[in-house]
Amino acid sequence: MTDPVERDAAEEASVLSHPAVAPDATASYGDHPDQVVDFYAPRDARAGAPLVVLLHGGAWRTPYDRAHLTPFADFLARRGFAVANVEYRRGSLLPQQGGDGPVAGRWPDTFDDVAAALDAIPQLVRDAVPQADPRRTVVTGHSAGGHLALWAAARHVLPSGSPWRTHGPAALRGVVALAPIAHFATAVELDVCSGAVAQLLGGVSELAARAPHADPAVLLPTGIATTVVQGREDIVVPPAVAEAYVDAAAKAGEMVGLTLLDDVGHFPLIDPAADACAVVAEEIAQLAY
Repeated sequence: MTDPVERDAAEEASVLSHPAVAPDATASYGDHPDQVVDFYAPRDARAGAPLVVLLHGGAWRTPYDRAHLTPFADFLARRGFAVANVEYRRGSLLPQQGGDGPVAGRWPDTFDDVAAALDAIPQLVRDAVPQADPRRTVVTGHSAGGHLALWAAARHVLPSGSPWRTHGPAALRGVVALAPIAHFATAVELDVCSGAVAQLLGGVSELAARAPHADPAVLLPTGIATTVVQGREDIVVPPAVAEAYVDAAAKAGEMVGLTLLDDVGHFPLIDPAADACAVVAEEIAQLAY
């Protein structure tokens, strides 16, 4: 059997081996340099193409930006989708006091940006990719981006008074969350990404107060079709996190699809060279069409 750490390193090396793919257009949704969206037109140039909104992973940390997701964006564009690859503000490069690594996320900036981007994209895409049909939008995110995708679809059930709460559900066909950090209690228990969840919320002392505004597992039911795709061999965000989210949804009276892929770790879900990536595209297509 392949050593799990060696497998993970090889899968990460594979996904990062693809050269970045330049977008067809880029638009800003705010004044900060990170408040931008890259757009990819469907390669068959047909009108009425479904729109896939992508939210990249990287534990909400600054070193990881949207560039590593551009080959996946191009992969989807070659399959007939219009794609919006969202950038957002992430954690500082400087470690927290007493820490030894970059801080995950920026409260509230990360959430401000995702909310603003999702609100702006339906208008931005009309100019950037006129072939796209924003009425057929699927939000997809990987890892920390999977968390943000689930959160973006749940804004209408945020606590009253939340600055990100919307009056009704987003006009989405659905969400496809890829190995998402979807259940904060389980992620904290497993120390996913070296304490990233607590860092995202501003520290351990803020967990209890801020989790109700940020944890997809408590923002249920959403009423929006949702599928989670997860590798069984994932040691970055273990399957237990996704399974806990699906269980929480069931307890809230909502059925969330869970596709578990054998012999797959964390990164093949966004690797155009991996069979798992084709499975992801099919899951998106099932919701988009």
